[in-house]
Amino acid sequence: MRLLRLPSTIQIMIDQKQLGNVEYFSCLGSMVTTDARCTREIKSRIAMEKASTNKNTLFTRKVNLN
Repeated sequence: MRLLRLPSTIQIMIDQKQLGNVEYFSCLGSMVTTDARCTREIKSRIAMEKASTNKNTLFTRKVNLN
């Protein structure tokens, strides 16, 4: 992956096939972006936390046993 401040495409050929360019990908639980900024990583972690919190609210509410 190539990290740049200004976006540009590069062409890499393997066996007469061009590899695709991506803006970001996940590697070992971290979001790696072409512009080397962490905003997508932060948004991704916030979304994961919200999703896990919404799943756990069912078990944290008090239940009336009467």
